[in-house]
Amino acid sequence: MLTRRRFLRAGAAGAATVAAFTNDSLGRVAAAAAGAAARPPADVATDESYWREIQQAFTLDRTIVNLNNGGCCPSPRVVHDAFKRFLDISNQAPVYHMWQILEPNIETVRRRLAAAFGCNPEELAITRNASEALQIAQLGIDLKPGDEVVTTNQDYGRMLDTWDQRARRDGIVVKKIPFPVPPPSMGDLADRLLGAVTPRTKVLHFCHITNLTGQIFPVRQICEAARAKGIRTIVDGAHAFAQFPFTLADLGCDFYGTSLHKWLLAPIGTGFLYVRAEHIASLWPLTPASAARAKDIRKFEEIGTHPAANHNAIAEALTFHEGIGAERKAARLRYLRNRWVERLKDRPEIRIHTSLDPAQSCAIGTVQMTSVPTARVVAQLWDKWRIVATPIVHAEYEGVRVTPNVYTTLEEIDTFAAAMETIAGAS
Repeated sequence: MLTRRRFLRAGAAGAATVAAFTNDSLGRVAAAAAGAAARPPADVATDESYWREIQQAFTLDRTIVNLNNGGCCPSPRVVHDAFKRFLDISNQAPVYHMWQILEPNIETVRRRLAAAFGCNPEELAITRNASEALQIAQLGIDLKPGDEVVTTNQDYGRMLDTWDQRARRDGIVVKKIPFPVPPPSMGDLADRLLGAVTPRTKVLHFCHITNLTGQIFPVRQICEAARAKGIRTIVDGAHAFAQFPFTLADLGCDFYGTSLHKWLLAPIGTGFLYVRAEHIASLWPLTPASAARAKDIRKFEEIGTHPAANHNAIAEALTFHEGIGAERKAARLRYLRNRWVERLKDRPEIRIHTSLDPAQSCAIGTVQMTSVPTARVVAQLWDKWRIVATPIVHAEYEGVRVTPNVYTTLEEIDTFAAAMETIAGAS
């Protein structure tokens, strides 16, 4: 019988050969980071020689300009190679290699993610995406007819649909609060949400950073006020984790869900759910678990047979992210966003729906061309310049959402800005 020890010995030579290729990008990132260690992030943000090393860590199609990194992102080569390697190992004999060799290593991933987020590993469940993580919280909280949930009308559509279903099924009341884009201040956002609270409010659900315009919310201020009133808080961090630096101590929420295939650059189909320890036992999982696991965070991971490769490769994504450094990464993302915004913002037909205050935004920016419908702008960007961007059409505004990433070049940003100028000039 092939034991785990014999398997690992047999694979050592092959693994060393693979590592020679896959670890090159990590080595280049580490070398670049060492050279930038003593420099402030804002200085490194403009250093193209540094970011060229980061860009070379990806295998991309440079015949298109990908400015839609909000949905999901390409993984660095080292992450994608790890993902494929784990799939190959699994496929040798899945019932053994996947379940006995790879699956137990999810605990290493849990420990490292918890350290990065700033929570106890026993409060963090690894999920397939933010939607799954958030729906565990939304559908797992006990609510009765007449109980209120306060959210905004700019939260993610799937999460709003989830609350609407609970309203139809359970008779709860869902209040969706509007706010201007950009808002006058972060305090205004907090006042709007907290001002909608009544004695029947049981849950406050809101975004850490919105997917529509990239607006960052004053999470801790809202969560502390809610806790003082006995209200639980669910924070949608789908776009936040690894886009800009923060930890749980900066949030103070009861539940937090995020995707890792966005800004952490992990394989598609990865995310996590944080549950404050005191709420784990009372929160029902989406897929039923045994009563014996009621207090175990792992009950939220019981989804049946699933690949181990996705979640194990998160470890490589964390290493890559940490090699760049969260502060340097956020500074670069803001620099790229500001580069196109500064070029376009003073044109009379342009409206920027995203605050440029670094406390209120990072990589994401949404721009409306008032002289041309958004759908037509996005179509022209693709048809004439092969630029991928996201049309945002909300009941109260619309625009093009632009989301660069660390592999985005200045030439690509300038191509987008020039294209927008050309479209505006032809309107």
